[in-house]
Amino acid sequence: MSAPKVIVVMPALNAARTLERTFRAIPPGIVDDVILVDDKSTDATPALARSLPLHFIWHPHNVGYGGNQKTCYLEALQRGADVVVMLHPDGQYEPQLIPRLIEPILRGDADLVLGSRLAEPGAARAGGMPRYKLLANRTLTAIENRVLGTRLSELHTGYRAYSRDLLMTVPFLRNSLDYSFDSELLMQAAHFGFRIAEVPTHSRYFDDASSIAFGPAAVYGVKTLWMAARLLLHRRGIWRTRRLMP
Repeated sequence: MSAPKVIVVMPALNAARTLERTFRAIPPGIVDDVILVDDKSTDATPALARSLPLHFIWHPHNVGYGGNQKTCYLEALQRGADVVVMLHPDGQYEPQLIPRLIEPILRGDADLVLGSRLAEPGAARAGGMPRYKLLANRTLTAIENRVLGTRLSELHTGYRAYSRDLLMTVPFLRNSLDYSFDSELLMQAAHFGFRIAEVPTHSRYFDDASSIAFGPAAVYGVKTLWMAARLLLHRRGIWRTRRLMP
């Protein structure tokens, strides 16, 4: 049998200042391919991406963070990925963690692995996470753990690895185009019975790192709670949603 194919996907928007540094930090010999999807950047991201040894896709129109991920995962599946790692090109998450992130999937112990910034006490604040984001993260995570029946330390990390089986099963193409895509996909994975694990990670908040503004963050929080409510209603047969149907 051939070794599992690991593909890193990078959803990019105006990441020219950090892209190359993040790409070069990916551990050699671990990843078989890297796909960068540019969501109509207005800086030099497309030109820089074309100069790097990766597979580049350009959106002629901005479709949002969730829409970008849809292209990322579709392309990774088309290229035969067995494991897909989402790595933001802004340098906020550590590429060196990729071997640990994919290990539970390669062992057959998990289908989705989250890089948790809250697994180690104090790590999030040491990395520069604002207090209000930390509080919101913990609050939403606690609510979602109750709904999903999980005991995870963080459900709002953008650093994730997926198995091919999960992405071929979960109807992620029905999800939102904005930031709530992440919460929807995670709840779909739990609803369909996929195994979720996490590994501790550190993040860095700095000037060039992308960060969701307060307004979109508030919308994201509300939509996450709404998706949790829809999940409960779906399970009880009160209000079915196509996002939770095979």
